[in-house]
Amino acid sequence: MSIYKALTIAGSDSGGGAGIQADIKTFQELDVYGMSAITAVTAQNTLGVHGVYPLTAEALREQIDAVAEDLRPDAVKTGMLWNAEMIEEVARKIDEYGFSRVIVDPVMIAKGGASLLRDESVAALKELLIPRSYAITPNIPEAETLTGMTISSLDDRKKAAEQLVEMGAQHVIIKGGHQPEDNHITDLLFDGSMFMQISHPYIDTKHTHGTGCTFAAALTAQTAKGDRIHQAFEAAANFVREAVENTLGIGSGHGPTNHFAFKRNSFNTSR
Repeated sequence: MSIYKALTIAGSDSGGGAGIQADIKTFQELDVYGMSAITAVTAQNTLGVHGVYPLTAEALREQIDAVAEDLRPDAVKTGMLWNAEMIEEVARKIDEYGFSRVIVDPVMIAKGGASLLRDESVAALKELLIPRSYAITPNIPEAETLTGMTISSLDDRKKAAEQLVEMGAQHVIIKGGHQPEDNHITDLLFDGSMFMQISHPYIDTKHTHGTGCTFAAALTAQTAKGDRIHQAFEAAANFVREAVENTLGIGSGHGPTNHFAFKRNSFNTSR
């Protein structure tokens, strides 16, 4: 039996809905062994981020080394990287260990509006991580920041995706959660030559904390198992849809998604 392994390099969410916690839960639900390198500890819940406490670049480096030297991952996900120094460290480690399946989730702003990436770090992300990525998974505001474009339509998203591939990304997925159209959410994949769209009905709920992290984690898990990008994209979109549709309904603010839902519903359907 093959044990597939995935490493997430991201921040810790004390509320459990996003960051390292969401990633590990998602890996587990998709039958992938999860490992982590923590960039920062956050004090947060469904009402917002109350504090961010970054680790040192040395601490990040030693975590990545410890994992890579003994439990080499089949795929790597990056999330909240906080500053340029950490981005530089991650880029060095990608090169040192020859990681080729790197999913970059360019986390910039928390659901409640708190900044999770220093402004001066965007240039480092564009210069150092995008060219090393197997896939990058921005939401629409993140894609606007990375490209300098205003995105107000699907055609705009296609142009932004093409621009991100020109920056060096192998594949680009721009998520559509910030711009529902005709009561549907459409996620867009550009593989460098063609576009693929997946649409789901819009779900009117405030319980969407961690959807971006969860999507990228599901994409990473499926990539670790050997799925091609189109298969992984479809699986990740379905995982998040199930997680949002079957809400847990906990917390007083933007509650977490339901990481149990995909496997439970798949099991019940197969019986």
